[in-house]
Amino acid sequence: MAQRVKVILNPYSNRGGAGLGADGLRAAMKAAGLAGEVVLTTKSGDAIELARQARLDGYDVIAAAGGDGTVNEVVNGIAQATPEGQIVGPLAVLPMGSGNDFSDMVGLPRDLAQSVQAIQAGRTRDIDLCRATIIAEGREIVRYFDNNMGAGFEAQVTVESRKITRLRGFAIYLWAVIRALRQYDQPHFHVAWTDETGQVHEVQQRSLLVTLGNSKRTGGGFFMTPDALMDDGLLDMGIARSLTTLRILALLPQVMAGTHRNHPAMRFVRCTSVCVATKAPVPVHTDGEILSVAASGFSAEMQAGRLRVIV
Repeated sequence: MAQRVKVILNPYSNRGGAGLGADGLRAAMKAAGLAGEVVLTTKSGDAIELARQARLDGYDVIAAAGGDGTVNEVVNGIAQATPEGQIVGPLAVLPMGSGNDFSDMVGLPRDLAQSVQAIQAGRTRDIDLCRATIIAEGREIVRYFDNNMGAGFEAQVTVESRKITRLRGFAIYLWAVIRALRQYDQPHFHVAWTDETGQVHEVQQRSLLVTLGNSKRTGGGFFMTPDALMDDGLLDMGIARSLTTLRILALLPQVMAGTHRNHPAMRFVRCTSVCVATKAPVPVHTDGEILSVAASGFSAEMQAGRLRVIV
């Protein structure tokens, strides 16, 4: 019996490039003999509801066609329709975004035809999924993330990247870093985490950022958590002390190469859960999607091996 496949395409991914590739996607599906329905999103949040309904409707595979933000929304939609404790998926990813961090890190080809063929082949990998609760302006925002979460400067870079319209790919994020240096103050963070033995640790300091990685890379080319593994049941957390602009610029090439693990301003830990509070509001993102520009804190917990991905 043929698989029922729902493809959720964000035509705005990659500054509209994904929409221009819609016909090519349909052609690739036809060439691979993959029967599936392609639906296009029209606004932020659409992919969550479309994926949630697709899971309730019993589709065998739900595919996210777009970038990391589209994948995040589809994952959240599937998770909302999946009872706690059960596997979320199978998720397919058709990388058509600007960064494509998740698909690269999970081991998917950038080639669209090969990604479509992977759906037909049906080989899967179970990886970790993370559940976050953000406190912002008197309300709680619950969101899953599959790749990365950041608070502070990292999220401010994401805010700035949304304002850039004339660049493509990694250049967007690099220019956004420069813009963020002019916009972001470095507040006091209180970070508490539970390690794999169950022991609780904490640190309080002025910080540039707090980053949580399920994979090594975010922002199209920044290896924020260079030792993270997607299937070890642990979050890799990086905490950066407050730095001057010159020291941030000096650190940047190391982050791009993933060689900053021993930098004196950085502290890396592995944890199963984390709780963060700030004395001043900060921006927070999950998988490149800004959830708040004025969060007062957040918590995150690892759900080991809960996300099933077609690879």
